[in-house]
Amino acid sequence: MAAIVQQPRRILRFPAVKAATGLGRTTIYELMKEGRFPKSRRIAGAHAVGWNSLEVEAWITEQLGEVI
Repeated sequence: MAAIVQQPRRILRFPAVKAATGLGRTTIYELMKEGRFPKSRRIAGAHAVGWNSLEVEAWITEQLGEVI
């Protein structure tokens, strides 16, 4: 079993979320609407959004059926 290393929390912008999950824009926003994917948060003004990296990593872990 591999050791789990806690990464520092950071803000992920959409391209990084898309690359990490392999999901497209429509799927990500549909899952968010259904409450099945971490919510984005407004950052640095009204037009920029980002995701908490720890929430996205936890979602990926859950999808892979891994135990933290």
